[in-house]
Amino acid sequence: MLRDLRLRDFRCFESLHFTPEPGLNFIIGANAQGKTSILEAACVLLRLQSPKAGSLGETVRFGQSAFGLDGHWETRHLHLKYENALKSFALDSKNQSRSGDYLSVGRVAWIGNDDLQLVRGSGTHRRRYLDFLGAQIAEGYLKTLRSYERALRSRNALLKDNRPRREIAAFDQPLVEYGQALLDWRQEFCRVLEPLIAASYTRISGGAETIHIEYVPGSNGDLKSALAASLEEESRLRSTVTGPHRDDVRVLLGDKPAAIYASEGQQRSVALALKLGQAAELAAATQTPPLYLIDDVFGELDPARRNNLMAALPPEAQKIITSTTLDWHRSEMSGAIFQLADGVLSRT
Repeated sequence: MLRDLRLRDFRCFESLHFTPEPGLNFIIGANAQGKTSILEAACVLLRLQSPKAGSLGETVRFGQSAFGLDGHWETRHLHLKYENALKSFALDSKNQSRSGDYLSVGRVAWIGNDDLQLVRGSGTHRRRYLDFLGAQIAEGYLKTLRSYERALRSRNALLKDNRPRREIAAFDQPLVEYGQALLDWRQEFCRVLEPLIAASYTRISGGAETIHIEYVPGSNGDLKSALAASLEEESRLRSTVTGPHRDDVRVLLGDKPAAIYASEGQQRSVALALKLGQAAELAAATQTPPLYLIDDVFGELDPARRNNLMAALPPEAQKIITSTTLDWHRSEMSGAIFQLADGVLSRT
């Protein structure tokens, strides 16, 4: 569990200290007070990446050049500094040159309003969903993903400049090697996630509909053959048109696409089920529940879905939930309540 968290020059906070309790924690405050930023900071400290920002540079407080995060996960001390587009991190006061040991300390399940994009949005959101899982449960996944992205950027730059084929071909082998590994991993993730997502949907919705996910690879057949078959098209478009950067996950309610045929309430239930299924796989793969960071979703749910979501959260897991109000809170839900106002977080 996360025992404490300190922020310096992160988002809107010059400094802030948060000491959550085991089990259930609520952070209550008006909009634009920084509730989401506290959850984001916890995720960044544990995972070295933001669930909200495209780059960590976006999270530095306005007018400052760096941020610092510090905290303890159980007895392990974590420290992260981001400055001049570079991050440095230490585990138990020892600087780390590689992220493997650091990232093995804590796991995170993030649930927020933006998760609706997993149903309605482009494939980018669903690829990030698989990547967030893969980086936490599969050794080597993150390194493979970064290697693929570097090869893809280099290859696309050459295609854009209309360089000779022999120069472009120099990146075919790493693209195929790393890309095929990602395709295999993601297919397996979808296989193990589907029953977990289906069970979560039943708990959240209470409905009779069934949910299915289908992995849609970004290449036809093996990647090497698909790459060779796409030469003419990529020369015309000046971009790599096949590979895991074009992967998607088809989300079906019954036998129909959820993005088109599901109601607003059903789509919210599907999005929650996707995230709860992801969290269940994190727990199964690591033999310990992740930290649940739940950002202001209850105002968008009807009472039945609110109650079902709370009941679906593992009682042994630590949960930090933000909300503008606790009007929906039931008296039997015991938990620590923190009030955030004007940059000050206080226990009530």
